[in-house]
Amino acid sequence: MAEPRLPPRWFIRLAWQVHRRLYRWSGGRLGLRTPGEGRYGLMRLTTLGRRSGTPRPVILAYLEDGPLLHTLAMNGWDAPEPAWWLNLRAAPDVSVDLPGGPREVRAPEASPEERERLWEQWRHVDRHLDAYAARRPGPTAVVILEPR
Repeated sequence: MAEPRLPPRWFIRLAWQVHRRLYRWSGGRLGLRTPGEGRYGLMRLTTLGRRSGTPRPVILAYLEDGPLLHTLAMNGWDAPEPAWWLNLRAAPDVSVDLPGGPREVRAPEASPEERERLWEQWRHVDRHLDAYAARRPGPTAVVILEPR
C-alpha cells in the first residue's frame, strides 16, 4: 500500500486558522463536535503560554474513554512538538470547551501501557495513523484530559 499523502503544511495551518475563526465568529456555536462511531470529536483547549502566561486556545481532535478525554500531541504530523503540548507540560491544569459545555481538566501524558491502549482507539478512527506518526522523529504523546 502506498504511503498516505498529507496536504502541504501551509494548507493544514490555514485550515486550522479558518476553523478557529469560525468558532470565534459563531460565538462557539460552530466548530466543535462530539466523537461518534469512526470519527473523532473536536474540542477547544485553552492553555496558558509557558512564557507569556496569556491564554492560548487551540481546537483539537479528541476521543472519549469513559470519563476521560484524550488527544494526540501532534503538530500536523510535523516534527516539532506543538506549542499547546509544551504549554500543558508547564501548566497541566486547563479548561476545554466541548459541545456540551466547558470542563476543567488536568492533562498528564499517558503511561506507555495507557498510550498503547488509547493509540489503538485512534487507529479505529484513522487507518493511516501509524504511517502519519512514522513521519515524526519520535513517538507522538497521547495526552489524557482527566476531570478536576
